[in-house]
Amino acid sequence: MASRGRLEGKVAIVTGAGSGFGAAISKIFANEGCKVIVADINREGGEKTVAEKSTHMAFHEMNVTKAADWKATMDAAVEKFGKVDILINNAGTSYRNKPTVEVTEEEFQRTFDVNVKGVYLGCNAFIPHAIDRKEGGVVINIASVGATRPRPGLVWYNASKGAIWNATKGLAAEYGPNQIRVNSICPLVTGTGLFSSFTGMEDTPENRQKFIFNVPMGRIGEVEDVASACLFIASDEAKFITGVNLEVDGGRCI
Repeated sequence: MASRGRLEGKVAIVTGAGSGFGAAISKIFANEGCKVIVADINREGGEKTVAEKSTHMAFHEMNVTKAADWKATMDAAVEKFGKVDILINNAGTSYRNKPTVEVTEEEFQRTFDVNVKGVYLGCNAFIPHAIDRKEGGVVINIASVGATRPRPGLVWYNASKGAIWNATKGLAAEYGPNQIRVNSICPLVTGTGLFSSFTGMEDTPENRQKFIFNVPMGRIGEVEDVASACLFIASDEAKFITGVNLEVDGGRCI
């Protein structure tokens, strides 16, 4: 894809950027002129992402559930690139689709620690920086279609994404006067190796067909669908869009 420089001069932190959505977002942002801190707990994955465009990306190892790691990541971004304009709260986790009463307390806690506490800590680290700079900023949270269309088997995962759906709107209302835009992307499951975990079915052509039966556009998602949506929301083309939870789902939630 040819670059149009839509994020030229911008600096972003992308969490969970060693694979999946985060890697795709980092690459498309870098291709559009953005400097990107590729943040991930997985060093191997993060460095692999950076290797594709090392002049525009730098890896920083972090655990999104640790406040000290967030401070270190913000400090590293400012030291290397001078500022942070965009925060992509992408890091997330789940458990395998199963009866809800079989979800362990450890699985529940980890899901909320990464999916909710991670966003809480990220916003607490980024928003004061954006306010101090007086130049606005952009936060994009990666939620899920399950935030508003929950189904059996992933109740507490969907609840964690529902919390982000709600917080996105609250943050947008609170920090709009500071010209900080807060939106979320709500993707459908993609072919990133998590199909079985999210659906509870083996990843076979037959089971994919069963799943997409009620997706009007007739396919599961791709990471590029989410990355392209994030690019638009992060760019000045969306400068009057805030508090939106954008469904990127081929019509699944209709």
